[in-house]
Amino acid sequence: MQLNFSSLKSLLSVPKKIVLTSHTNPDGDAVGASLAMFLFLKNQGHKVKVILPNAFPEYLGWMEGSDQINLYEKDKAACDELFASADILFSLDYNHPNRIGDAEQSFVQSKAVKILIDHHVQPKIDAYNHVFSTVETSSTSELVFDCITALSPDAMTTPIAECIYTGIMTDTGSFSYACNNEKTFRIVADLYKAGINGVKINRLVYNTFSESRLRLLGYALSEKLRVLPEYATAYIYLTTEELNRFNYQVGDTEDVVNYALSIKGVRFAAMFIERDKKIRVSLRSVGDFKVNTIAREYFEGGGHKNAAGGDSFLTMEKTLEKFEHILPKYKKELTEK
Repeated sequence: MQLNFSSLKSLLSVPKKIVLTSHTNPDGDAVGASLAMFLFLKNQGHKVKVILPNAFPEYLGWMEGSDQINLYEKDKAACDELFASADILFSLDYNHPNRIGDAEQSFVQSKAVKILIDHHVQPKIDAYNHVFSTVETSSTSELVFDCITALSPDAMTTPIAECIYTGIMTDTGSFSYACNNEKTFRIVADLYKAGINGVKINRLVYNTFSESRLRLLGYALSEKLRVLPEYATAYIYLTTEELNRFNYQVGDTEDVVNYALSIKGVRFAAMFIERDKKIRVSLRSVGDFKVNTIAREYFEGGGHKNAAGGDSFLTMEKTLEKFEHILPKYKKELTEK
């Protein structure tokens, strides 16, 4: 669904109070897209705030504007006031207001104009006044690039480009999936023209691990990896006690599921993380095996064909039993050559 950029340009023709939001457990695309829009709109003279439901990974904290992000879990009253007084609300990198957790009610009740920019399937269109949604795009950050360049072709600064590049890079696994599209790389070329240093950004995101995070990764791979070759499947699971043992910080388990998927012969990988009285489920696949349908049907979630997630409110033991129990249903699909 193509956003009417002429209407949006008219809407933004005078200074407005704007609040940008993204989903719970924000990742690189969520933070990158939010900060890119924050910097752009701020440069255009608007009063802009970013509200995220909870903390984002420390390795994303180098991006300009990250120190100005408001966390709903830390200051609910102040964030509620921002929602209530906003002229425009943006939803970035999520397709339904329930993806912002406890902030959902304040978002829905706001009288502001609501704009969706996202690349996930089945957007809740009736929750928004304007929608820019497609599943054919690498990331929401790529859509933000389209939006910014359509609204103001000369507005791309180096800090904005860095945020967009970070979002694209992280949501494609460093350009290893969901980016088999010429347009994505043309955009990346434009970001380099805007002054980014891709090597530096890669180092800041992927090579600034804490010692405890690296030890947690080693433990996860050596002790908590299960491989089920008869289903071309592998999974990793970590309990709250194990996370605490390795001084877990937000983002420490990001992308660990991809190590399970990297095993020869594995087409389906999962990771189960016990946190906040529930099990967070991350699913990945290769080829045509659709993990978003499994996330929706069994784990109250969703996502993309090859990358999805959800939650389980069972114990870890029961969650793993449930996961293994559903695999025979997909055996033929997973093991066919």
